Amino acid sequence: MSNSKRRIETDVMKLLMSDHDVELVDDNMQEFHIKFRGPQGTPYEAGVWRLHVELPDNYPYKSPSIGFVNKIFHPNIDAASGSICLDVINSTWSPLYDLINIIEWMIPGLLKEPNGSDPLNNEAATLQLKNKELYEQKIREFIDKYATEERYRSMFGVGVSDDDDDDDDDEGDEDGGYEDDDADAGNDTADEATFGNLSDADFSDELSNIEISDDNDNDDNECLDDAGLSDAGLDE
Repeated sequence: MSNSKRRIETDVMKLLMSDHDVELVDDNMQEFHIKFRGPQGTPYEAGVWRLHVELPDNYPYKSPSIGFVNKIFHPNIDAASGSICLDVINSTWSPLYDLINIIEWMIPGLLKEPNGSDPLNNEAATLQLKNKELYEQKIREFIDKYATEERYRSMFGVGVSDDDDDDDDDEGDEDGGYEDDDADAGNDTADEATFGNLSDADFSDELSNIEISDDNDNDDNECLDDAGLSDAGLDE
């Protein structure tokens, strides 16, 4: 088994065995969805989003492609496609990172500290830099419209309890996100302490032989291209 295949299996199994709700697409470990909750102590904490993740054949030597499925208001996340502009999964990606780090540390960190000077959403960046109150109000409006727990269940059919069986389903026909396929996925609140897993022994041996190829040519201008949305139906 190649180093890439081994790392893909190792990293995905870590997610599947964790508290995160993960749904593989067609039982393929290189494409899946994760339920993502906004980090506590931020305007996003009440939101619930679905992430679409694709792993390239040469992962971890090339970064994963990640995008938000239902809409989110953030300076560094494209409002139309859900693509993410984040250095650590673009220009500064390292094979030392793994999927747990991305879900529990990197993306929550971006939501906590957006970079308004390098935006994908100019409206969000302007408000974040000039009018924090209106910026946070807009975030909450997007959550109320696209990213409540009830909205998530309506869009993706996940975790509906007996008490919720009689909830209205008409919201699911509205334009609430970047795709409308029914599938279950999810994760729990981010925990930054897991960043210590970067040197996990599960893949320490193979990292010693890593040679990053020229194919990993991510840069700051590729945020939209690297969002992994082409095969997921995440167009506007």
